[in-house]
Amino acid sequence: MGRLQNLDVHLFDRVAAAQPRGLDPVLPRLGRSANHGVLWLTAGAALGLSRNRSARRAAMRGIGSLALASTAANVVAKQLIGRRRPVTTGVPVARQLLHPPITTSFPSGHAASAAAFATAVTMESPWLGAAAIPLAAAVAGSRVYTGAHYPSDVLAGAALGAGIAALTLRWWPLRDDAPAQAARARVRVPALPGGRGLIVVMNSSSGSADSMEAELRAELPHADLRVREGDQDLLALLAQAVADVESSNGDSALGVVGGDGTVNAAALLAAEHRLPLAVFPGGTLNHFAADLGIFTLQDTVAAVQAGHGGSVDLGRVTSKGATSGGEEGEPEPAYFLNTFSIGVYPELVRARKSLQKYLGKWPALGVGLVRVLATGRPTRAVIDGRERSLWLLFAGNGRYDPPGFAPSFRQSLDDGTLDIRAVDGSHPLARTRLIAAFLTGTLARSRVYQAASVSRLRIDGIQDTAHYTRDGEISPAGSTLVLDKALHALNVYLPHQD
Repeated sequence: MGRLQNLDVHLFDRVAAAQPRGLDPVLPRLGRSANHGVLWLTAGAALGLSRNRSARRAAMRGIGSLALASTAANVVAKQLIGRRRPVTTGVPVARQLLHPPITTSFPSGHAASAAAFATAVTMESPWLGAAAIPLAAAVAGSRVYTGAHYPSDVLAGAALGAGIAALTLRWWPLRDDAPAQAARARVRVPALPGGRGLIVVMNSSSGSADSMEAELRAELPHADLRVREGDQDLLALLAQAVADVESSNGDSALGVVGGDGTVNAAALLAAEHRLPLAVFPGGTLNHFAADLGIFTLQDTVAAVQAGHGGSVDLGRVTSKGATSGGEEGEPEPAYFLNTFSIGVYPELVRARKSLQKYLGKWPALGVGLVRVLATGRPTRAVIDGRERSLWLLFAGNGRYDPPGFAPSFRQSLDDGTLDIRAVDGSHPLARTRLIAAFLTGTLARSRVYQAASVSRLRIDGIQDTAHYTRDGEISPAGSTLVLDKALHALNVYLPHQD
């Protein structure tokens, strides 16, 4: 240990005595720009404003890792170790920063933050990492160059930051941007050059839909674009569009611009009338479009003009004992493109959304989980004949990844399965165990958490809740709910894959 300390001091003295040409005042300024994480927060904000999905995810993971690493280094590690900063008498005045003699040195908070941000960005986007890593290395090196830290402080901080960034994979696995597989060879969708024969309903109140109008008219000049204005009835507008598509001569299709709620409404009508659907992502949430591999308006435009498509499953929920139904009291099924849930899941999603812009997705999910469990109570129901007490029951239209508590994306949209995830409220200290498992990234192995893939699920005797949620829309729950799949029920335009 003594030899390592001597080497540490020797290296510090050598750097302090050196005066490399051109580095004054660049490195001191670079180090100061990273004070309080300002450099990395600015970089994260710039990436977050990008239209590139991997860049936005890199920003979220980078800022989240930065917050964790800075806390671990400055609040925890420095207080436990308490090593004083090096004496800077050998460092030229122009290179010195102000360091009160009582401040602690090990590990370097600057190095931890820089390494955490750069590592996180690199995991999400290697091409962005090619720029972030050299910048992070320069910030870390500046701490020795200016006399703020010993080399071992910087190395320890960098190791801590990189390790914390890697640890985020336990809560937030990397996403594969490859589109989900759908049945491509079983259906025919018409090619509509210039959008001729395409009737598109645009929900101008959904996210960025309004800003897409001019672009869509330019890309598909022959399409019939119908924009929902103000409080206009969306369902009525969609129903009229469906009727006009069916009555048209020649090849035709229905198109929709909006978020998941708008797309869901259009998809159900398209499936009922066996019309091909062109989904243009233009809402606040576009989970279904993303799973189809549709990330931009141009993705759908190319598919429409070329006639590339396939079929996908719909999730189906039949509510028996509800107030509405079909003829002679027969239950009328409802459908979902993405998810169904009962219990605290809807409240959890709302809590996460309210915190996400401040904390990032996964920290917000953790805080929201604690908040919802503190005030909520389990839902009692009989699941496939077994009485259960559940904090939540989630059903996905197809298998979701990653396994664990927070489903994010699908690799298949025509696998015929429901992805069931439940948190059991009957175990002793269920809430505490759930929170502990989430925070340690071990939820998938916790006894309070169950997951299964099924083709059908029956829920009887629901108590303590009067509603269920499908694709973010709240619906009344009857005394019995039956979940199953409508196989290959919807034909959609899909980007061409080599």
